[in-house]
Amino acid sequence: QVQLVESGGGLVQTGDSLRLSCAASGRTLNGYTMGWFRQAPGKEREFVAAISWRGGIAHYADSVKGRFSISRDNAKNILQMNSLKPEDTAVYYCAADLGPAQYLRTRQAAIQYWGQGTQVTVSS
Repeated sequence: QVQLVESGGGLVQTGDSLRLSCAASGRTLNGYTMGWFRQAPGKEREFVAAISWRGGIAHYADSVKGRFSISRDNAKNILQMNSLKPEDTAVYYCAADLGPAQYLRTRQAAIQYWGQGTQVTVSS
């Protein structure tokens, strides 16, 4: 069994940066895509970013392209969030799945492992 633990959330102002981390424990994540989803109040959870298990392929939601960057070091992945906007306010969830990175955004219902979430609040 894999446990995913997120950290790094907080309250920032528009234009600031935050760095979210997701650490995995319990077993190796070789072969697993890792990624991030977020859920704002009153909205459905949505895809943010995904990275292949070797770290060579990354995918982003259009709303964060050019501002967010995902990276990984085997069992840990980092979401660097720059130029934050109030609409980025949400609970951010780390995810890990055996499917290809390009399909993570459409596999939400089937994702194998989720973290507990970390709150990101961007004030205007």
